[in-house]
Amino acid sequence: MNDIVLSHQLRQELSPQLLQSIKLLQMTSQELSDYLTRLREENPLLEGKEPLRREYEALRRKASWVDAGIRVHPLEEGAERGRRDREMESLRTFLLDQLDRLRLRKDLRDLCRYLACLVDENGYLDREDLPRAVPGDLLDEAMSVLQSLDPPGVGAGDLSQCLLLQLRRKKKSSDLALEIVKGFLPQLGQRRYGAIAKALGVKEEAVRSAAEEIAALEPRPGQAFQAEEETLYVRPDVFVAEIDGQWQILLNDYYLPRFQISSYYTRLLEESEDRETRTYLKEKMRQAQWVLEGLERRGTTLRRCAQAVLEAQKPFFTGTTWELAPMSMAALAEKLELHPSTVTRAIQGKYLQCRRGTYPLKYFFSPAIGQGPSQQAVKCRLLELIKEEDPKHPLSDQTLCDALNAGGAGVSRRTVAKYRAQMGVSAAWSRRKE
Repeated sequence: MNDIVLSHQLRQELSPQLLQSIKLLQMTSQELSDYLTRLREENPLLEGKEPLRREYEALRRKASWVDAGIRVHPLEEGAERGRRDREMESLRTFLLDQLDRLRLRKDLRDLCRYLACLVDENGYLDREDLPRAVPGDLLDEAMSVLQSLDPPGVGAGDLSQCLLLQLRRKKKSSDLALEIVKGFLPQLGQRRYGAIAKALGVKEEAVRSAAEEIAALEPRPGQAFQAEEETLYVRPDVFVAEIDGQWQILLNDYYLPRFQISSYYTRLLEESEDRETRTYLKEKMRQAQWVLEGLERRGTTLRRCAQAVLEAQKPFFTGTTWELAPMSMAALAEKLELHPSTVTRAIQGKYLQCRRGTYPLKYFFSPAIGQGPSQQAVKCRLLELIKEEDPKHPLSDQTLCDALNAGGAGVSRRTVAKYRAQMGVSAAWSRRKE
């Protein structure tokens, strides 16, 4: 109960103007653009200004890699022309088109179309999604029809069934490959050919031959098709660029709607004698002023945070190294004399673009391991060691740990294994190439 009262009292202490500033600060660039567009339609006192196109073009001449994401008319960027093509190239449309060409009775056709819509982008169908009210024999018949469609393997419930469907569709497939797929996929993934050969009573060479046949199959039959969802592109909030020999922080305001307070409505507010009109205009004037002040605060806070990132990670931006220096949001908040929640709101969901690419702003905050390098730096060194290893004799986690610690990393073998898994790098036995 005390927590509820405290929360309520704290909420009352925040002025509407401060709440407006907090709301603007935590918005992503796309959310801010949409919000300002709606606001311009709702508030007549906000008068539109020309976007910063000339300034953007001047920046592009000095830093050609910059992409501000300035909006153009949909017909100019070809958005509508491409939509139909994406839909026709999707896996679902491809399956439905095949079903329409088959002469199926109505109940079977309807169920097959329903199942086709449940197939995921990799071509799999989760058995938990199957309708439970449908008679078992009808469901089995529909599954058989679906799994007979192209691409081979579509409609499978797991990897083993997917590969079996493909092997059975081949004109020539070995019985040994079928047996391995049915019961020895984990051992096959670990290249335990000797153990498989012993279990099946065949020679190891035969197992290797069957493994090559299985490796030629497609574990994700749907991946050749485009996803129906339109690709979402990241719009950077901040640029870090070297302009005229100086490293600078540039806010990406080039695409945002720009406003000024309308002189006409300001004059009307001063001269109108109608009470309702004055009350309405006063409210809209207050809202307009709060928004403009909030935008200025948002820009100032974001610029200060980005400037601190530039100073701390200067070697990264200049191209000297890929490793980041240790940095935390708490330390940044203390340095800038800001509340930690303010820094979190300023960083969350924002992106930074530099000559080396576009990164989430929070990417540049990597805590130190003890008194040593940052976690990101250790991961970079780990990848470099793995990249340079002998593929026939890959380095074990303990060997990698020893090499990293020799360079002052100060990590344990378990930490190495965790970082390796986070980066999608398999264990040593799986990286071995014969």
